[in-house]
Amino acid sequence: GKILDKTVEEANPSVALELGTYCGYSAVRISRLLKAGARLLTVEFNPEFAAIAKQMIEFAGVQDKVKLLEGPSEKIIPQLKKKYEVDTLDFVFLDHWKDRYKPDTILLQECNLLRKGSVLLADNIIFPGAPDFLNYVRKSPHFQCTNYPSHLEYMQVEDAMEKAVFLG
Repeated sequence: GKILDKTVEEANPSVALELGTYCGYSAVRISRLLKAGARLLTVEFNPEFAAIAKQMIEFAGVQDKVKLLEGPSEKIIPQLKKKYEVDTLDFVFLDHWKDRYKPDTILLQECNLLRKGSVLLADNIIFPGAPDFLNYVRKSPHFQCTNYPSHLEYMQVEDAMEKAVFLG
C-alpha cells in the first residue's frame, strides 16, 4: 500500500481511474488521499465484487469521491469522456486482469485520456505477471518507467509495481 499511497500523493490527481476494484480496498486508499473536489472512477467487471466494493466504499464514507463503474474495462474506457465527463486522467491504477494491462493502456492512449504527466501504476507485474505491458511501456518513447520491487500480499513471493509516466 505504501507505493500506491506515495504515487497517488506525488500525482495529486484531480481525476483518477482504477481498473479492477475487487473489494474496494485500493479505492478507499486512493480516495482518502484525493484533494477536495477530486474524484476516482473505479471499474469492476465482476458484479459480486462490485456489490462488496460498493458497501466498502460507503462504509468508509468516501462515496462522494468514488464512482463505481460496473463492466469490462474495454467497454468503459471509450465512454469515459462523454458519459463520465473525463477530459484526461491524472492517475491510473491497473490492478485488474493482467492480460488487459497492455490493451487497456493502448486504449487509454487511443481515446486521448492520457496527458503529458499522466501517471500509470501497474500492480502484480511479476506475479502473476504482465510481460506484454512491461515490454510495451518500457520500449515506448511515450512512457518513462520506474520499477518498485515488492512482495505479493500476505506472502513472501517476489513481485513488483511499475510506474509509467506518459510523456505525450
